Amino acid sequence: MHRRRAGCCRVVRAGELRRTEEHDPRRLRLDQKSHVPGGRWDRLSRMSHIILVRHGQASFLERDYDRLCANGEAQAGLLGKYWSRRGVVFGGAYSGPRVRQLETARIVAEAYRSASLGFPETVVMSEFDEYQAEAVLRECLPQLLQKNAEIKELRRAYEDSSEFGDRRKTFQKLFEAVISKWVAGETRAAGVEPWHEFCLRVERGLAQVVRDTPPAASAVVFTSAGAIGAAMRRALHLSAEDALQLTWMSRNASFSGFLASGERFTLSTFNAHPHLDGDGLLTYR
Repeated sequence: MHRRRAGCCRVVRAGELRRTEEHDPRRLRLDQKSHVPGGRWDRLSRMSHIILVRHGQASFLERDYDRLCANGEAQAGLLGKYWSRRGVVFGGAYSGPRVRQLETARIVAEAYRSASLGFPETVVMSEFDEYQAEAVLRECLPQLLQKNAEIKELRRAYEDSSEFGDRRKTFQKLFEAVISKWVAGETRAAGVEPWHEFCLRVERGLAQVVRDTPPAASAVVFTSAGAIGAAMRRALHLSAEDALQLTWMSRNASFSGFLASGERFTLSTFNAHPHLDGDGLLTYR
């Protein structure tokens, strides 16, 4: 596992985290036992809370996709403000190595600092890198064009589109079709990490974060849709195809929550985006 620090955000010490959680009236009201049966509350109180964030909107169809566009920066800022206003405290913060993931983490941390709140220094983990989608397209699309009529038609529709909105839609359809066939094993990409191994890599990263997060504490991971799909696969025991389908639903700058303890890893929230309530803020790519 490769881990390194990113940025210079102030680390929240364990004692400070406990004081903040005990005395901040704005914190998430997970301590209201009246709404949770006693036995279940005891179990929940011993579980870590792991939040996975999909990066803000990247620079789609531009030369360098791996950076946030202006809308993506706004989405990340709104997420940071949403959490900081509610006094949401994280004991640990992690990110994949992609620029779009790191930039989302940086902007969220800046929102906390602007509110005079602490945010942990972000630890970069390669386990939360996205699968190699560009390489899959490069390797698999030529193969599929030779034998698959559906792929040929989708490619033609993309090439014939001229308006940006049409190009976005037609590319997404082509992209989903190629990736789906790769995940299903209908085509292979030489030298590319297979989908199953990608999911196992993400699970190793999640296991490390769970080990590093004390019971009842929270950690946040800034990553991409594929890694969130892998986490859903782990939590819900999904097939490869079903996990992939969930990745197409993941909104930019949305967050999904999981409860974890030991080998237990349970879904709490999927694809939440209450902070994205303005025009143009709900995006998928």
